[in-house]
Amino acid sequence: MKRAGWRLRARDAADAVVAVAVALLMRYALVDPPGPSSHWPAWSAWPVAVAVSSPIALRRRRPRAVLAFACATAAAATMAGAAAAGAIWLTFTPTVLVLYLVATTTSIAWSAAGLAACLGTAVTAVLVFYAQVFPGLEPSATPSEIAPAWPIEIGVITVLLAVAWAAGAVVRWKRETTARLVRHLAETAVTDERRRIARELHDVIGHSMSLIAVKATVANHVADTRPQEVRAALAVIEQTSRSTLAEIHRVLDLLRSDGDPQQARLPAPGMEGLPELVAHARSAGVEVDLTVRQEAGLPAAVALSVYRIVQQALTNVVTHAGPTRCSVTVDAGGREAVIEVVDDGPRSGRPPRAGRAVRGGHGLIGMRERARMYGGSFSAGPLPEGGFHVSARLPYDPEGTTA
Repeated sequence: MKRAGWRLRARDAADAVVAVAVALLMRYALVDPPGPSSHWPAWSAWPVAVAVSSPIALRRRRPRAVLAFACATAAAATMAGAAAAGAIWLTFTPTVLVLYLVATTTSIAWSAAGLAACLGTAVTAVLVFYAQVFPGLEPSATPSEIAPAWPIEIGVITVLLAVAWAAGAVVRWKRETTARLVRHLAETAVTDERRRIARELHDVIGHSMSLIAVKATVANHVADTRPQEVRAALAVIEQTSRSTLAEIHRVLDLLRSDGDPQQARLPAPGMEGLPELVAHARSAGVEVDLTVRQEAGLPAAVALSVYRIVQQALTNVVTHAGPTRCSVTVDAGGREAVIEVVDDGPRSGRPPRAGRAVRGGHGLIGMRERARMYGGSFSAGPLPEGGFHVSARLPYDPEGTTA
């Protein structure tokens, strides 16, 4: 806010300096014009110069009203004979500067109408001056090399007004284009963030609810005959629910504004969380063999993507094939992380549950998006001998950016 106020004061000061410079130049032209001298007394040059140039210092307050005032003042001074013969265009210089500002701050239609009105007024004033005032002026003692003539005056004023309007319109177009680009980038960033959060919530909730559903089903079937297994299932459900709520709180923290009270941020899951995922899958009846080969620490974003891909793959195994046997292999070298998840399919020849298509479901889509985010590859599909195979490759550089 302070910076904006400082900029406004700086611009006002600059406009005041320009107004003073134009007033001095105009006063000099009124006293010693290139053509015949005005019949107005010499002392009147000062108030005329100040009145005509003052709109420059006021143009940022109400540009459209000041434009009308500047054009009317210049036209009145010209038709009254106070302007300098041969330098009437100088009288319309404040109008030119105000028109530029109007073109940068108002619509094309409004600024074009202002340009037309100023041109019409200026042409009328020049013609009136040369038809009624100029013939009654005393000839100049030292005639100028270029004799005063209304076509030259009108031509110079027209060029100045047109250039000022065109320059202002271009500046306004560039500002609007930049603003649209900034809005588009902001909207794209918001959309990407929403997708990322939706992907996180899907992975967290999908994995946990699948595990809870399996354990609840087991508990329901053995409630009367094996109470110990019911207690074990409820313990898994309790632990999974607590960890899921903690992760949901972490993801929802991303949606809070800076002014909202926040809980202590939980660390994002990574490679160290893979054994816990495997333990959850085992508690749901899936025999999991985990193999992790890691040469060096992964960047946090890559580690999170590896965790989520393994999480979703195990969720699919629990949901569509469990109980079964599954192998998880994570090979993280210095330049890429390779993930392989292979299950043997349902036991006893039972067909897999519906919904495990190669391209169907948000789970596979989410894993594919995470791989593509790093310029990697992803594949998933049934194996000829039975079972299902998920493979992902995430290339990266040591700094964690896309390879």
